[in-house]
Amino acid sequence: MTEKPTTRRRAAGMSPEQRREMIVKAAIPLIAAYGAAVTTAEVARAAGIGEATIFRVFAGKQELLDACMAEAMRHDHAVRELMSIPADLPTADRLAEAADALEAHLDRMGAIAGSLHASGRRRRDTPAGEQGRGMGREESMAAIRSALAELLAPDAASLRLPVNQAAGLFLGLLFTRPHPDDPARLTGSRLAEVFLHGALAPTPGADR
Repeated sequence: MTEKPTTRRRAAGMSPEQRREMIVKAAIPLIAAYGAAVTTAEVARAAGIGEATIFRVFAGKQELLDACMAEAMRHDHAVRELMSIPADLPTADRLAEAADALEAHLDRMGAIAGSLHASGRRRRDTPAGEQGRGMGREESMAAIRSALAELLAPDAASLRLPVNQAAGLFLGLLFTRPHPDDPARLTGSRLAEVFLHGALAPTPGADR
């Protein structure tokens, strides 16, 4: 008796938006490593798809690079990390974790932007289609500041400033730290300590 061939079910198709997100996710590590020199064939292999699939959702390589840059600049990754920090941690620990999360966000943006720039691609205005996927710089910073203010909310009564102002001050300290190779750069925990207690060492026997 001849067996019937097994019928293979095709996986459920992705929407164009889902396919774009999948391709961008696969492309970002390659762009961080190789910049604009990365090829669509390499991206396709990393995504496990045919190269032609890329051009079904992107007009060309330039549009793919723009989409990856826009994705790296999105603030919601950082906001989710801030919102996931337990509110019952001591204030210094919460701020240290926030500093580490935001530093990772900055590193992500810097890796993509730096690699593209080093490979010869100059910054362009974000296309209208990509602007709709994220926010401008001011809106992104406001969202991050709001998430940090919420993280500081349990300490509102003990802060000298309203939580939104305190969050802005902490971000100012964080974003103006020296380069990571500079020995003067503070770790996240040290930055939190200086922010909360100032640069002066405590006087022996005095309350902090």
